[in-house]
Amino acid sequence: MATVPKAATLTLEEVRDILEAEVLNGEDLSVNVDAFGAADLLSDVLSTSRPGTLLLTGLVNLQVIRTAIVADLCGVVFVRGKKPNAEILSLARESKIPVLGTHLNMFEAAGRLYVAVSESR
Repeated sequence: MATVPKAATLTLEEVRDILEAEVLNGEDLSVNVDAFGAADLLSDVLSTSRPGTLLLTGLVNLQVIRTAIVADLCGVVFVRGKKPNAEILSLARESKIPVLGTHLNMFEAAGRLYVAVSESR
């Protein structure tokens, strides 16, 4: 998983706007995103992320939310217009994991966030 190091902090609200994302779960968008990473291999997420990381992924299953819980991620963004089912969103709600969805592919989403962080330095 490629991650962008903590240099400039974005909020989930800013991420939503940058990625033209829909909020699927989570009411508090003032949560700080200290880093972000893009991966579909959850073992990579577990081995390389740190608390406060926002995960961009195209993988849509319960394990994504379970991984976010274990890794203490600040949220999950599903890319390529993928929609999590009710069971996934229910677990995210119970675990207080914000979930967003964007039509952008992973490369474009990560690129936009990278540019936003770079410009704010």
